[in-house]
Amino acid sequence: MLPRLLEHLLWADRRTAESLATLESVPADLLTTWGHLLAAEAVWLARLEGVTPPVPVWPTLTLAECADLAARNHASLARYGRADQANGHDRPVTYHNTRGQAFTNTVAEILHHVVLHGMYHRGQLAQAVRSGGGTPLATDLIAFLREG
Repeated sequence: MLPRLLEHLLWADRRTAESLATLESVPADLLTTWGHLLAAEAVWLARLEGVTPPVPVWPTLTLAECADLAARNHASLARYGRADQANGHDRPVTYHNTRGQAFTNTVAEILHHVVLHGMYHRGQLAQAVRSGGGTPLATDLIAFLREG
């Protein structure tokens, strides 16, 4: 099921970007949330790969920078979605959180977290887009499954 959830994440991120584009201008608070969602994806991917994250977890990004970060994230996430779960998803990853505390989780646990974290913030963004006069697109898993 994890590969399907990662496919959903990619689809939902694209639809969220389309929803934000329905606004005349994207307010700073929405850019902050959108940037955080994408930055968190990037931070977790960096932890999986044992490299320094390319952005802080709460960056200040423009809409264009968000699109660039999403594209980079999506390429890596798609690779994890295609990976054979028997070869690598159970691999333990030791990393440090933003407070410097060390933790160890499996690749699969981290990717599930990334999926669920994004769902939470995409809901916030959809509500804000609607409040701002835009048209949020459905990003629910069931909507994705119905299309597929």
